[in-house]
Amino acid sequence: MKKRNMILISGMVVLTLITGIFIGRTIVTTKDKVERKTSFTTVDKTDKTKKPEKNQELDHSTGTDVTMQDGLKAITIYDIEDGYMQVPYQETVALHSYHWENLLEENGLKYYMDETGNKSKVGIDVSYFQQTVDWNKVKAAGIDFVILRMGYRGYGEDGKLVVDEKFHSYLQEAQSAGLGVGVYFFSQAINEEEAKEEAEFVYQQCETYELSYPVVFDTEKIKGDTARTDDLKPEELTKITIAFCEKIKEYGYEPMIYANAKWLTTKLDLSKLSQYKIWYADYQEKPLYPYEFQMWQYTEKGQIEGIDGTVDLNIWFPQEGK
Repeated sequence: MKKRNMILISGMVVLTLITGIFIGRTIVTTKDKVERKTSFTTVDKTDKTKKPEKNQELDHSTGTDVTMQDGLKAITIYDIEDGYMQVPYQETVALHSYHWENLLEENGLKYYMDETGNKSKVGIDVSYFQQTVDWNKVKAAGIDFVILRMGYRGYGEDGKLVVDEKFHSYLQEAQSAGLGVGVYFFSQAINEEEAKEEAEFVYQQCETYELSYPVVFDTEKIKGDTARTDDLKPEELTKITIAFCEKIKEYGYEPMIYANAKWLTTKLDLSKLSQYKIWYADYQEKPLYPYEFQMWQYTEKGQIEGIDGTVDLNIWFPQEGK
């Protein structure tokens, strides 16, 4: 009797273990399904350096992978904070025509040579953080243009408009050194009226100068802190972006939009921004982003004679008028 009870108990333990294993498998499998579904619009937090697996690769003129995820076309992008991620492929948005085997490097600077032999321009973007700049040395180092921070709106509740304390001296000195100059404004507008206010603020500071490069609307995430723009929906931010750019056009300047791949594909509606040039930030060797852009900020760790410390470096791709 005792022996039979022991056998029965042992059998129950084994059955429990087996059941637990299968239950565990079911839980893990269910969890995996949830993770696979959400990985289409979110990132793989486990390994930022690992590209998502491709289910089906489609033809793509830029060489960027277009894959199928949950029955929808997707592209892989890279975000400096979140790593590789997949976002919906936007078929109505024009693709760029760059071929990355045409990238060159000379004297520590990147260039792009198109099929007709036209070479890109090399630029930097600076703010008061760079402090003292010897613009003649910058020009002699091979830099063609500079995009200066004209100012910014504070990301706190008040959203005060501020002029970069080095803006006017930088602009005058850079132009005297023979550099082409454009400007950017770091926006924290939360509605279209504030965006127009920012554009007017830029005009007031720039109207006495001749700009040879665009006026840029800088829209990006505030890292490590909350911001007044955090709760904006893509449709709201897109309208704000358009409001700034259209106002800048009214003042006679060429507008441009600065953002990284994640911001462009998840926080803005690119299908409504095709009339504006894009300044794209991506610190990889070759961009994964497939859509049109005219300028590429390819590093934040550049070193240029005439500037102490590091500086952002940019390529202005060959195009009509530049």
